[in-house]
Amino acid sequence: MGITGFEPSFLVGIDAVRRAHGSRLAALTGRRLTGFALVRFAEDGDWVADCPVVFDFDGVKVVVCHTKFDELAIGWDPIDTAARITGWEWFELTPQWSYDDERLEPFVGQELREAALLEWRPAAAADMAAGTVAVEFVFAGGGLRISNGLDENHIEVGAAHPEYVRHPLTR
Repeated sequence: MGITGFEPSFLVGIDAVRRAHGSRLAALTGRRLTGFALVRFAEDGDWVADCPVVFDFDGVKVVVCHTKFDELAIGWDPIDTAARITGWEWFELTPQWSYDDERLEPFVGQELREAALLEWRPAAAADMAAGTVAVEFVFAGGGLRISNGLDENHIEVGAAHPEYVRHPLTR
Protein backbone atom coordinates (compact mmCIF):
# COMPACT_ATOMS: atom_id res chain seq x y z
CA MET A 1 0.00 0.00 0.00
CA GLY A 2 3.01 2.29 0.15
CA ILE A 3 2.36 3.19 3.79
CA THR A 4 5.57 3.64 5.79
CA GLY A 5 5.66 1.18 8.70
CA PHE A 6 2.55 -0.77 7.67
CA GLU A 7 3.42 -4.45 7.80
CA PRO A 8 0.15 -6.12 8.75
CA SER A 9 -0.18 -9.56 10.26
CA PHE A 10 -3.72 -10.59 9.41
CA LEU A 11 -5.60 -12.92 11.73
CA VAL A 12 -8.87 -14.80 11.30
CA GLY A 13 -11.39 -15.41 14.07
CA ILE A 14 -12.18 -14.06 17.49
CA ASP A 15 -9.87 -16.42 19.39
CA ALA A 16 -6.79 -15.56 17.32
CA VAL A 17 -7.42 -11.81 17.56
CA ARG A 18 -8.13 -11.93 21.30
CA ARG A 19 -4.98 -13.99 22.01
CA ALA A 20 -2.77 -11.69 19.98
CA HIS A 21 -4.19 -8.28 20.96
CA GLY A 22 -6.82 -8.57 23.69
CA SER A 23 -4.71 -7.55 26.68
CA ARG A 24 -3.07 -4.62 24.85
CA LEU A 25 -6.45 -3.33 23.69
CA ALA A 26 -7.79 -3.63 27.25
CA ALA A 27 -4.76 -1.72 28.57
CA LEU A 28 -5.88 1.33 26.57
CA THR A 29 -8.74 1.81 29.05
CA GLY A 30 -8.37 5.17 30.79
CA ARG A 31 -6.37 6.75 27.97
CA ARG A 32 -7.74 9.65 25.94
CA LEU A 33 -8.22 9.46 22.21
CA THR A 34 -5.92 12.30 21.16
CA GLY A 35 -6.17 11.81 17.41
CA PHE A 36 -6.76 9.55 14.46
CA ALA A 37 -5.72 9.25 10.84
CA LEU A 38 -7.18 7.60 7.79
CA VAL A 39 -6.40 7.73 4.10
CA ARG A 40 -8.37 9.87 1.66
CA PHE A 41 -7.86 10.74 -1.97
CA ALA A 42 -6.42 14.25 -2.36
CA GLU A 43 -8.52 14.98 -5.42
CA ASP A 44 -12.01 14.28 -4.06
CA GLY A 45 -11.64 13.61 -0.33
CA ASP A 46 -13.13 10.10 -0.58
CA TRP A 47 -12.07 7.69 2.16
CA VAL A 48 -9.83 4.83 1.00
CA ALA A 49 -11.47 2.14 3.12
CA ASP A 50 -8.88 -0.47 2.10
CA CYS A 51 -6.17 1.40 4.00
CA PRO A 52 -5.64 1.17 7.78
CA VAL A 53 -7.26 3.44 10.34
CA VAL A 54 -4.89 4.76 13.02
CA PHE A 55 -6.06 5.77 16.51
CA ASP A 56 -3.78 7.66 18.89
CA PHE A 57 -4.51 7.07 22.58
CA ASP A 58 -2.23 9.46 24.48
CA GLY A 59 0.76 8.48 22.35
CA VAL A 60 -0.08 4.80 21.86
CA LYS A 61 -1.06 4.25 18.24
CA VAL A 62 -3.42 1.42 17.36
CA VAL A 63 -3.71 0.47 13.71
CA VAL A 64 -6.81 -1.41 12.53
CA CYS A 65 -7.22 -2.87 9.05
CA HIS A 66 -9.63 -5.43 7.59
CA THR A 67 -9.20 -7.27 4.32
CA LYS A 68 -10.82 -10.10 2.41
CA PHE A 69 -13.99 -11.42 4.01
CA ASP A 70 -12.61 -12.32 7.42
CA GLU A 71 -9.09 -11.01 8.03
CA LEU A 72 -8.16 -8.40 10.63
CA ALA A 73 -4.78 -6.86 11.40
CA ILE A 74 -4.10 -4.81 14.51
CA GLY A 75 -0.76 -3.06 14.84
CA TRP A 76 0.93 -1.01 17.54
CA ASP A 77 2.77 2.25 16.77
CA PRO A 78 4.23 1.21 13.41
CA ILE A 79 2.78 3.76 10.99
CA ASP A 80 4.24 7.18 10.31
CA THR A 81 1.21 9.23 9.27
CA ALA A 82 3.48 12.18 8.48
CA ALA A 83 5.16 10.20 5.70
CA ARG A 84 3.93 10.45 2.14
CA ILE A 85 2.08 7.40 0.77
CA THR A 86 3.97 6.08 -2.26
CA GLY A 87 3.54 3.40 -4.90
CA TRP A 88 0.18 4.54 -6.25
CA GLU A 89 1.59 6.26 -9.33
CA TRP A 90 -0.35 3.83 -11.53
CA PHE A 91 -3.64 5.00 -10.00
CA GLU A 92 -5.44 8.13 -11.19
CA LEU A 93 -5.99 9.48 -7.66
CA THR A 94 -3.48 10.38 -4.93
CA PRO A 95 -3.87 8.83 -1.46
CA GLN A 96 -2.85 10.96 1.52
CA TRP A 97 -3.27 10.89 5.29
CA SER A 98 -6.26 12.81 6.63
CA TYR A 99 -7.03 13.82 10.20
CA ASP A 100 -10.64 14.80 9.56
CA ASP A 101 -13.65 12.54 9.79
CA GLU A 102 -17.06 13.61 11.07
CA ARG A 103 -17.74 10.14 12.51
CA LEU A 104 -14.54 10.02 14.57
CA GLU A 105 -14.00 13.67 15.55
CA PRO A 106 -16.62 13.68 18.37
CA PHE A 107 -14.56 11.07 20.24
CA VAL A 108 -11.27 13.00 20.23
CA GLY A 109 -10.44 14.17 23.76
CA GLN A 110 -12.65 11.54 25.40
CA GLU A 111 -11.32 8.92 27.78
CA LEU A 112 -11.66 5.31 26.66
CA ARG A 113 -13.98 3.45 29.00
CA GLU A 114 -13.62 0.05 27.38
CA ALA A 115 -12.21 -1.77 24.38
CA ALA A 116 -13.94 -4.90 23.13
CA LEU A 117 -13.95 -7.30 20.23
CA LEU A 118 -17.26 -7.99 18.54
CA GLU A 119 -18.00 -11.11 16.53
CA TRP A 120 -20.69 -10.99 13.86
CA ARG A 121 -23.09 -13.87 14.53
CA PRO A 122 -26.16 -13.31 12.35
CA ALA A 123 -29.40 -15.24 12.53
CA ALA A 124 -29.10 -16.02 8.81
CA ALA A 125 -26.75 -18.98 8.51
CA ALA A 126 -25.85 -18.08 4.93
CA ASP A 127 -24.43 -14.65 5.85
CA MET A 128 -20.90 -14.59 4.44
CA ALA A 129 -19.85 -12.05 7.08
CA ALA A 130 -20.50 -14.55 9.90
CA GLY A 131 -17.51 -14.76 12.23
CA THR A 132 -15.92 -11.47 11.22
CA VAL A 133 -14.40 -9.48 14.07
CA ALA A 134 -14.84 -5.76 14.78
CA VAL A 135 -12.77 -3.64 17.16
CA GLU A 136 -14.92 -1.49 19.44
CA PHE A 137 -13.93 1.55 21.50
CA VAL A 138 -16.44 2.80 24.07
CA PHE A 139 -16.35 6.36 25.42
CA ALA A 140 -18.73 8.39 27.61
CA GLY A 141 -20.10 9.89 24.40
CA GLY A 142 -20.84 6.50 22.82
CA GLY A 143 -19.03 3.82 20.93
CA LEU A 144 -17.34 3.36 17.61
CA ARG A 145 -16.33 0.24 15.76
CA ILE A 146 -14.05 -0.59 12.88
CA SER A 147 -15.65 -3.61 11.29
CA ASN A 148 -15.14 -5.69 8.18
CA GLY A 149 -17.03 -4.14 5.28
CA LEU A 150 -16.35 -7.31 3.28
CA ASP A 151 -12.86 -6.65 1.97
CA GLU A 152 -12.40 -3.21 3.50
CA ASN A 153 -12.83 -1.26 6.72
CA HIS A 154 -16.20 0.05 7.79
CA ILE A 155 -16.68 2.71 10.49
CA GLU A 156 -19.74 2.32 12.70
CA VAL A 157 -20.83 4.77 15.40
CA GLY A 158 -23.50 4.32 18.07
CA ALA A 159 -24.94 1.15 19.50
CA ALA A 160 -23.67 -2.09 18.01
CA HIS A 161 -26.03 -4.15 15.90
CA PRO A 162 -27.72 -6.82 18.04
CA GLU A 163 -26.24 -9.63 15.94
CA TYR A 164 -22.77 -8.84 17.24
CA VAL A 165 -21.58 -11.04 20.12
CA ARG A 166 -19.55 -8.89 22.49
CA HIS A 167 -16.24 -10.18 23.84
CA PRO A 168 -15.07 -7.83 26.62
CA LEU A 169 -11.33 -7.69 27.11
CA THR A 170 -9.25 -7.85 30.27
CA ARG A 171 -5.64 -6.91 30.93
